Amino acid sequence: MALGESQLTATLLTSVVAAVFGSLQIGYHTGNVNSPARIIEDFFNMTWKSRHNQSIPENTLTFLWAFSVSIKDFGALLGSLGVKGLADSYGRRNAILIANALSIAGACLMFLSKKAESFELLIVGRFIFGLFCGLVMSLNPLYIQGVSPINLRGAFATLNQVSFASGIFLGMVVGLETVLGTWKYWAFMLSLSLIPAVLQYIILPFCPESPRYFFINCGKEQEAEAALRRLRGNSDKVTKEMDEMREEASHSEARVTIREFFIKRCYRQPIILVLIINLGSQLSGFNAIINYSTKIFTKAKFEEAKYLTLGVGAINVAFTIVSLVLVERAGRRKLLLTGFLLVAFCNLLMTFTDFLLDIVPDIRGVQVLVVFILISAYELGPGPISWFIGSELFDQPARSIAMAFTSMLNWGGKFLLALLFPPLLHLCGAYVYLLFMSMALIAFTYTMFRLPETKGRTFDDIAAEFRGAESIPLHNKTSFNTFT
Repeated sequence: MALGESQLTATLLTSVVAAVFGSLQIGYHTGNVNSPARIIEDFFNMTWKSRHNQSIPENTLTFLWAFSVSIKDFGALLGSLGVKGLADSYGRRNAILIANALSIAGACLMFLSKKAESFELLIVGRFIFGLFCGLVMSLNPLYIQGVSPINLRGAFATLNQVSFASGIFLGMVVGLETVLGTWKYWAFMLSLSLIPAVLQYIILPFCPESPRYFFINCGKEQEAEAALRRLRGNSDKVTKEMDEMREEASHSEARVTIREFFIKRCYRQPIILVLIINLGSQLSGFNAIINYSTKIFTKAKFEEAKYLTLGVGAINVAFTIVSLVLVERAGRRKLLLTGFLLVAFCNLLMTFTDFLLDIVPDIRGVQVLVVFILISAYELGPGPISWFIGSELFDQPARSIAMAFTSMLNWGGKFLLALLFPPLLHLCGAYVYLLFMSMALIAFTYTMFRLPETKGRTFDDIAAEFRGAESIPLHNKTSFNTFT
């Protein structure tokens, strides 16, 4: 695609890349604590021993480590509550910059924890970083979709997930004992997220604010047009997009309260769609595989399980890139449906392979293949699209609330699964994957019958699908067919 056709300019690309430095940091701190877990636990024990003259009890250590890991997701759940306030009060770009300060504070506390001999600093640092996670994984799609042209909107929103997956893989590699996951360097390793954080502060302030925020939220038409000219560099494209924003503004209220968001009829179906797609995505087994892949491979008697886990990280990155390429060609619906169906099938296969592992040890190779296919299927559609679909289904006044809702569902699902998967695995054994399969099938079914395709459509056109209706009119437009 030529640059003129794609509307890709240097300013647009710089704005998007600067924004996704945030998701790179989040991915990094998601992937970097698995390999050095035992070393950091030793730090907990040493700190406890210096204070109490005895080793930390095993149950206490297990609880403290689980709490340290999961506190990030809990912080993200709380951070989600601030999305609307920041995004609507300070703008999309400035909100990202404000949130970035939380990342820097959290990384500094994690780095200082070893020097201060305080595991409490590490826990507080991860909690503060979690607040950043909850804000940025919603603010990024809001900003990216606000600055992107229609034909690049999905691809650039998916770039946020590519950056997140790349951060996970980078964290896995850096966290290895052969790299920085050692007693000497683990605290330094946790501080490396400061590099993209500082880069974001250097680059993003020089990027334009979302034109949609200027025009529809603030009523600043001249500022919106000036931002568009910087982003597009083409007068005809600017004029056309300004007309589209005027059309959307004419159908939008000045502001929407949280109460109105949940009671207005035109938002009912989009809310249910966001709820089912996001919970179906988070509770479909992907997070269990990512968090416990090393244990799964160790159970299957693989001696170098940590390197298979690196393979999981590499597959994760590869298929977010595949999704980036396909999302503006195949569309959101097809990728979501394909992803959910494949994830459900893989969970069924995981049930069989896990059940037969002790009887037929050679089936472990099949299990590894199933894990890789499940990761691929998730990142093909449900992974990246669940994070930004809410910003496409709602009009501008409700979009910040929708993204806060999306973030709460995603991080709440991650936190819930982190708490429940170990006891569920102990209680249900291999049959736990059937629960994940059920969630994926529910999401597949509702997506098939209720989600309109959003590829190549204006925000106002998509909102018109729901405006003033109890349910989605699937076949009321000749230009749109839900099943294509």
